[in-house]
Amino acid sequence: MTGVSYLLRVYLQDRPGSLGLLAVSLGNVGADILSLDVVERGEGYAVDDIVVEVPRGALPDTLITAAEKVDGVRVDSIRPYTGLLETHRELELVNDIAGAGRDRLQVLVDSAPRVLRVDWATVITAGSGGGAIQLFGSSSAPETQLTDASWLPIPAAAELEPEAPWVPKSWRDMDIRLAAAPIGTPGKAMLLGRPGGPDFRPSEIARIGYLAKIVTTVLSRN
Repeated sequence: MTGVSYLLRVYLQDRPGSLGLLAVSLGNVGADILSLDVVERGEGYAVDDIVVEVPRGALPDTLITAAEKVDGVRVDSIRPYTGLLETHRELELVNDIAGAGRDRLQVLVDSAPRVLRVDWATVITAGSGGGAIQLFGSSSAPETQLTDASWLPIPAAAELEPEAPWVPKSWRDMDIRLAAAPIGTPGKAMLLGRPGGPDFRPSEIARIGYLAKIVTTVLSRN
């Protein structure tokens, strides 16, 4: 019987042995580490995304307790994880988009949640009178769509204010985190959402921006 996977975002002191101690502590509660990505590294600290698998029925709180037993470790968030564990995710996505014909932006929003570790993705453009038009959306995109595109145009990838007036109330109720990047022109953007967080780190915004620029180049050549 397969287990259940969770994605933990952890802050830890960037010192020799800290990651090993974290792995041992998680292993002591039956967690198997499947992958680890360094999200950000600063002066004396690191932010890592760790995907772990635990037996069915295990409580996610046990993972938090186990991780924070290690000196200098803090769990920022924990979420169920259903994505495929793949290397070179961005490159594979760009390759898929290049070969997708007319459905290229749909491929983008379908794959972006897995690649960028968000819950959903949409492509938005401004309609007449400042209204929002959702051109494409992932299967997990909110049922309540945007009606206000006053945040467009957007010149570069950025984290957006989750309490801004244009954000639908149902989104605010979910404590959503938002980020966006222009696709093709500043008036059309990929919008990404994470209900409940965590916040987007500067390194993640940079990664979103790089991916959007590459996708824009691919779209312009076909």
